[in-house]
Amino acid sequence: MDTAHAYTAFLGARRLASGSLEEVAAAAARASSRTEAALLVFSDATGSQVDLDLRGSEEEVRERHRPLPAAPVAAAKTTPRGRGRPRLGVVAREVTLLPQQWEWLAAQPGGASVALRKLVHQAQRAGTPRDRMRQAQERSYKVMAALAGDRPGFEEASRALFAGDMPALRSRVERWPRDIREHVLQLADPEYHAQSRSAG
Repeated sequence: MDTAHAYTAFLGARRLASGSLEEVAAAAARASSRTEAALLVFSDATGSQVDLDLRGSEEEVRERHRPLPAAPVAAAKTTPRGRGRPRLGVVAREVTLLPQQWEWLAAQPGGASVALRKLVHQAQRAGTPRDRMRQAQERSYKVMAALAGDRPGFEEASRALFAGDMPALRSRVERWPRDIREHVLQLADPEYHAQSRSAG
């Protein structure tokens, strides 16, 4: 799955679910009704925690976390938002281009919106190795701090992560719960994001 749109939920030290926000939210809703253990959800792309609205039935939870259909870029306008939580998904904003650029976009398969998203994804993949390393370190550290900040070896693991010393990082996290260890190491791989995008 494209990690730009992938999420992972942890219930305590156990990885509960990975996938789209809709899938993870549904799994979280089912689990939360059976246990009071700490539930944390992370973006695989950034490592940032994501708040879910788990009220109501599973279908209601799915509906709230389902991506919105892509809106045509040319028709994107800022409209007042009603009361309540915002819908998660594609954000429509104004884009200013020259006429010949709009013509080129409109002629691409899927139209302007799809073409622009592909261009953004390509630019993200084309980041320098140093950029990919920095992003991997940041996303891995956020998850590591949230899930293992009080575990033995955390400080040493953090230093190994930011030194780019993967063998030392693996050694420092070896005694952590398996799901936490595997997810932290996966996110720390600079090529994880690009490989997942290519596979998607």
